[in-house]
Amino acid sequence: MGPLSQLPEHLEELINELMNPAFIVGDSHFGLTNFVFYMIICAIILVVLVICVGRKLTLVPGNKFVHTVEYGYEFVRNDIGKGSIGKGFKKHIPFLATLFFFILIANFIGLVPGAKAATGSISIAWALAIISFIYFNYWGIKTKGGLTYLKEIAPAGLPKIMVPVIWFFEFLSLCLRALTLAFRLFGNMFAGHMVLGIFAILTSIFTTYAIQNAEYLIALPSFAWLFFLFAMYMLEVLVAFLQAYVFTTLSAVYIQLATSSH
Repeated sequence: MGPLSQLPEHLEELINELMNPAFIVGDSHFGLTNFVFYMIICAIILVVLVICVGRKLTLVPGNKFVHTVEYGYEFVRNDIGKGSIGKGFKKHIPFLATLFFFILIANFIGLVPGAKAATGSISIAWALAIISFIYFNYWGIKTKGGLTYLKEIAPAGLPKIMVPVIWFFEFLSLCLRALTLAFRLFGNMFAGHMVLGIFAILTSIFTTYAIQNAEYLIALPSFAWLFFLFAMYMLEVLVAFLQAYVFTTLSAVYIQLATSSH
């Protein structure tokens, strides 16, 4: 049996590990899963980050870490909030900044060997998407009023006979925004960790096989798998930032669409 024959078994274990939460405390009736545990860790880190950085803010930043966090906040404020929402963007910055930093921290924690990305759970991705969905609809209703907001789901200027049909499809599209937010975040994080896992498995399989069978030429592909693993790891660092950016930007765009006049 060659080393590649062991791959399917390891792949099955990898998929089960990524897809199925493990209970740290309790069971399926009432317990704490590893994904929820890391979600709580992310929330704690975010709160500590805000408190610590908030206390050390100065007119001219002298601390590099504080400056980095402040730059991240300004990025959310100007590039995402102001750029996507426009007028009245300031009141939405706390929400957008919280989304961005929470997802970013969760994604980066998931890159630590042995840890889990909370955003790699479809349940947590769904929760974030639903929070965003409720938020932009709330502000749409608050800005325009409930009836006006519902009425403006269909674009103005349509023939009256077409309004119910277009309204239905636009309403369906509105509801699907939560779905697309959740699956875009979950899908990218799951796929990235799957690829990292595959290259790690291949590196381990070829190295172990070569040592056990004293066939050291078989170990040579391990260096290639290790190189690809390192390259994908660097790419996942970029993806971790991009997914936080995309999720937050789409949330800002949806806020703008909900609150602006069509």
